[in-house]
Amino acid sequence: MINISTAEINAWIVAFFFPLARILATLAIAPPYNNPALPKRILLIFGLAITMVIVPALPATVAIDPASGAGLLILIQQVLIGIGMGFSMRLVFTAVDMAGNLISMQMGLGFATAYDPTSAGQTGVISELLGLLTLLLFMSINGHLMIIATLVQSFTVLPLADPRLAAANWWNLANTGAQIFSSGLLLSLPIVVALLISNLAMAVLSRAAPQLNLMAIGFPLTITLGFAALAIGMAHLSGPLQQLFDQGLTAMLGEWVRR
Repeated sequence: MINISTAEINAWIVAFFFPLARILATLAIAPPYNNPALPKRILLIFGLAITMVIVPALPATVAIDPASGAGLLILIQQVLIGIGMGFSMRLVFTAVDMAGNLISMQMGLGFATAYDPTSAGQTGVISELLGLLTLLLFMSINGHLMIIATLVQSFTVLPLADPRLAAANWWNLANTGAQIFSSGLLLSLPIVVALLISNLAMAVLSRAAPQLNLMAIGFPLTITLGFAALAIGMAHLSGPLQQLFDQGLTAMLGEWVRR
C-alpha cells in the first residue's frame, strides 16, 4: 500500500501550483497570448503544459504549507510577477498604438476608427495597421517563443518564495514603460515632422494666397502626404520594431534583477 504524507502533497502543490500562477498571469497579459480570439480554455491548457514541462527542471523550493498565510502571500507574489512580466511586453505594442494614434491625428484621420481584434475595441485605422504589422513581425521572428523562453528563465533569476521582490522592482517597471513609450514617440516622429512641415507650408500658402480654399485642398493633401510618408517609412520599420521587442524582452527580466 502506497502511503503519501501531507508534507509530500504540499510539496507537490508548491512545486506545481506556484509556477502555474506566474505562467498563467504572464500569458493573460503578454501578446500575442492575450488576444481575445484565443479561447481561455486553450490558454489554460497551454499554461498547464508549460508548467508540467519545466517543473522538473526548476530549482528546489522551500517547504511551505500552501494553505497558510505565507503560501497565500507567495501565490499573490507569483501572480504579480507574472502580470509585471506580461505588462512589460504589452507596453511594446501599446507604444506602437500610440505612434499610430499620433500619425492618425496629424493626418486628420483621428475620427476614422475600426474594430481591433487584438484589443477588442475601436482604434484608429493607422494604429490598427501598425499594430497588425507589428504582431506579424513579432510572430515571424518567433517572438511568442522568446516570451516562453524568458518566462522559463525568470524562475532562475527570481526563484519561487524569493524575498527580494520590493518596491524598487515596480519602480524599474515604471521606468521601463517610460523608455518604451519614448521609443514609440520616436517611431512616429519622422512622419509627424513631415506632416507638420506640410501644415506649415499650407499655412504660409494661405497667407500668400488667401483666395485658395485650403479646406478643399489641405485635407486630401495631408492624407496623401501622410500615406506617402508612411509607405516610405515602412521600408525602414523592421529595425526600430525589433529594437522595441528587445527592450520588452529585456524588461521582462531586467525589472526584477536591477537593484
